[in-house]
Amino acid sequence: MLKISKDIYWTGYIDWDLKVFHGYKTPFGSTYNAYLIDDECPTLIDTVKYYGRDDMLRQIKEIMNPADIRYVVANHAEMDHSGAIDDIMRLAPDAEIVCPARGAEALTRHFKKNWRFKVVKTGDRLSIGKRELMFIQIPMVHWPESMATYSVTDHILFPNDAFGQHYASEERFVDELPLDRILEEAAKYYANIVLLYGPQVQKALHALKDFTIDMICPSHGLIWRDRPQIDHIMNSYDRWSSHETDPTRVLIVYDTMWKSTETMALRLKALFEEAGHLVVVRNLQEHHISDVMTDVLRSRLMLVGTPMLNNHMLPTVASFLMYLKGLQPQNRLALIFGSYGWSKAGFKEVEQFVADAGFTLGAEGQYIQFVPGEDDLQKLNMVVDQLKAQMPSV
Repeated sequence: MLKISKDIYWTGYIDWDLKVFHGYKTPFGSTYNAYLIDDECPTLIDTVKYYGRDDMLRQIKEIMNPADIRYVVANHAEMDHSGAIDDIMRLAPDAEIVCPARGAEALTRHFKKNWRFKVVKTGDRLSIGKRELMFIQIPMVHWPESMATYSVTDHILFPNDAFGQHYASEERFVDELPLDRILEEAAKYYANIVLLYGPQVQKALHALKDFTIDMICPSHGLIWRDRPQIDHIMNSYDRWSSHETDPTRVLIVYDTMWKSTETMALRLKALFEEAGHLVVVRNLQEHHISDVMTDVLRSRLMLVGTPMLNNHMLPTVASFLMYLKGLQPQNRLALIFGSYGWSKAGFKEVEQFVADAGFTLGAEGQYIQFVPGEDDLQKLNMVVDQLKAQMPSV
């Protein structure tokens, strides 16, 4: 149990062992954050994943009898946040669950219980004693029923999955750890969880623009309470959701069988670096697709390399592109390259995948048969010049 503000406590669960979340690699674990407000009508904001319920209940019991909880705010019905709501409702049978209409529908479908719901929409307010809570629906950030709760009295925003990070730590506040580490995890979280929903994030940011926010308490990771850091993460969400990138950054992501595609990747890297570009190279044998997505988030140009295997791309590349297609980055350029033995027809499939993922193909794909010689590699100069012409000079 940790007091984060007057009469407001963190009652969540630290998941040190979480290593994969929805196909997203989480080497640093995560937290499931719940917050208890000790007011005249005690209010719990979100719960935790089912296996963290004992920790959550232990912390609540240090503050009050769980039966005294009057409201349970369900900002999001996904099970990593609602997983312990059944335990709370058994202990506090007179409590009402506060959520949007779609949240009530989702929780009923999940748990098959006849709970009491207090359905709210954007702008609705709830007095819980000394405090007034306000609700802002943020649909598709990142589920249809997603909602943020704002304590008007404390200037604290509880945005559920927005502004979070998958990061397990004994510390509870961003300013207690190196900022670069947390910002990296926040970027990875956005790239893998929220990237698809840029227009909805923009609407949410617009709805919050006139709020005084002194603290952001997300559902995963650490709490933002330092003013410059709050501004930084909100400005980052604005940039990311507008699909702004580093205009001179180049990402090369590839896999290789006999080093031919890798040889091309390294030559392309050298050519862009000679022109002054920052180049990041990710071999899919070494780098998980969820880590590569953080590079996609930041890069103006992505080069995808694969050899042909049975006239198709390698499975690692197919997995990456399918994942990428689901997240739909926008306003980015791409180039396809690779090696082949008998036929290069399969590269059309790769080109189509990348186009369907939201990229503009900036030049004709570069495909070399068998092992590239120096004459083959020299031809890459021309395509690099074509791509540089579509990017700011450095």
